[in-house]
Amino acid sequence: MAESVYKIIELVGTSTESWEKAATAAVNRASESLRDLRVAEISSQDLVIENGKVTAFRSKVKVSFKYEPGS
Repeated sequence: MAESVYKIIELVGTSTESWEKAATAAVNRASESLRDLRVAEISSQDLVIENGKVTAFRSKVKVSFKYEPGS
Protein backbone atom coordinates (compact mmCIF):
# COMPACT_ATOMS: atom_id res chain seq x y z
CA MET A 1 0.00 0.00 0.00
CA ALA A 2 1.39 3.40 -0.97
CA GLU A 3 1.73 6.07 1.68
CA SER A 4 -0.47 9.16 1.39
CA VAL A 5 -0.10 12.77 2.44
CA TYR A 6 -3.02 15.07 3.16
CA LYS A 7 -3.20 18.87 3.20
CA ILE A 8 -5.47 20.74 5.63
CA ILE A 9 -7.09 24.11 4.99
CA GLU A 10 -9.38 26.13 7.22
CA LEU A 11 -12.65 27.59 5.95
CA VAL A 12 -15.55 29.51 7.50
CA GLY A 13 -19.06 28.65 6.33
CA THR A 14 -22.12 30.74 7.13
CA SER A 15 -25.84 30.06 7.30
CA THR A 16 -28.90 31.90 8.54
CA GLU A 17 -30.34 28.57 9.75
CA SER A 18 -27.78 26.47 11.68
CA TRP A 19 -24.14 25.63 12.40
CA GLU A 20 -24.61 22.33 10.58
CA LYS A 21 -25.72 24.11 7.40
CA ALA A 22 -22.83 26.56 7.78
CA ALA A 23 -20.34 23.69 7.95
CA THR A 24 -22.01 21.96 5.01
CA ALA A 25 -21.78 25.16 2.96
CA ALA A 26 -18.03 25.32 3.57
CA VAL A 27 -17.51 21.69 2.54
CA ASN A 28 -19.75 22.02 -0.52
CA ARG A 29 -17.86 25.08 -1.72
CA ALA A 30 -14.48 23.42 -1.13
CA SER A 31 -15.59 20.38 -3.13
CA GLU A 32 -16.07 22.62 -6.18
CA SER A 33 -12.32 23.20 -6.51
CA LEU A 34 -10.60 20.49 -4.41
CA ARG A 35 -10.42 16.79 -5.19
CA ASP A 36 -10.42 13.85 -2.82
CA LEU A 37 -11.82 15.61 0.24
CA ARG A 38 -11.40 13.22 3.16
CA VAL A 39 -12.32 14.66 6.56
CA ALA A 40 -13.86 17.86 7.90
CA GLU A 41 -13.40 18.91 11.52
CA ILE A 42 -15.38 21.70 13.17
CA SER A 43 -12.81 23.78 15.03
CA SER A 44 -15.16 26.49 16.30
CA GLN A 45 -18.63 27.92 15.98
CA ASP A 46 -19.94 31.42 16.57
CA LEU A 47 -22.95 33.62 15.96
CA VAL A 48 -23.45 36.96 14.28
CA ILE A 49 -25.72 39.15 16.39
CA GLU A 50 -27.38 42.30 15.07
CA ASN A 51 -29.75 44.43 17.12
CA GLY A 52 -29.86 41.76 19.81
CA LYS A 53 -30.90 38.97 17.41
CA VAL A 54 -28.95 36.09 15.88
CA THR A 55 -28.63 36.76 12.16
CA ALA A 56 -26.09 34.12 11.12
CA PHE A 57 -24.36 30.95 12.29
CA ARG A 58 -20.68 30.49 11.43
CA SER A 59 -18.68 27.27 11.52
CA LYS A 60 -14.91 27.22 11.19
CA VAL A 61 -14.05 23.97 9.41
CA LYS A 62 -10.70 22.26 8.85
CA VAL A 63 -10.92 20.24 5.63
CA SER A 64 -8.35 17.66 4.56
CA PHE A 65 -7.72 16.45 1.05
CA LYS A 66 -5.16 14.26 -0.62
CA TYR A 67 -2.00 16.26 -1.34
CA GLU A 68 -0.74 16.27 -4.89
CA PRO A 69 2.47 18.16 -5.73
CA GLY A 70 1.65 21.52 -7.29
CA SER A 71 -1.65 21.90 -5.41
